[in-house]
Amino acid sequence: MILVKRLIKRIFAANLTDIKIMPNFIRLIIAAMVLGAAVTLMVFGYWGWGIPMVFVAILIGLTFLFNEKMLIAQYYLRKDKMDQAATWLAKIDNYETQLFKGQHGYYNLLIGLIESRKAPLQSEKYFKRALSLGMTMDHNIALAKLSLAGIAMAKRNKREATLYLQEAKKADKNKLLADQIKMMKDQMGQMDRTVVQQRGNARRF
Repeated sequence: MILVKRLIKRIFAANLTDIKIMPNFIRLIIAAMVLGAAVTLMVFGYWGWGIPMVFVAILIGLTFLFNEKMLIAQYYLRKDKMDQAATWLAKIDNYETQLFKGQHGYYNLLIGLIESRKAPLQSEKYFKRALSLGMTMDHNIALAKLSLAGIAMAKRNKREATLYLQEAKKADKNKLLADQIKMMKDQMGQMDRTVVQQRGNARRF
């Protein structure tokens, strides 16, 4: 029992800086240690301590799959508070070791969305990296391709913009981005009309 208490103290007295930079797999180790301590407490009859410790173990285990910094950054992005979102993402020093592999693509997507507000053309590499690393949710894939379509339009590359827009529409199976896709398609049509008009004026002169 004394060993269990010492283990609990060591877990919760861990240096926060070390936790910040620790590899993601250590979260699983800590979760397993806390769960083991919880089981031991319940075996010795300390149910009042054991049951809450089980929930703590589950919570720590969930942070392996869903990093808390990513969740907070996503919250601020939805609130359109880019500075706060960027601050929380900056707390992730090395996403390859601090995040579950399935989150690598999503991390680059979030970075791309933030960069697109400051320097749209510079955000292209993050969206492409997000797609190459892979994302599990179709609407995230659609969002990355829609963003790339917008960047291609800004570069006056209609062929690439059209391709990305078609791929975004295909990936948007639940029609969550239907309005944005339609809006960009209308902008491309307007851009074509402007080009035709400019050519017509040039011929007159």
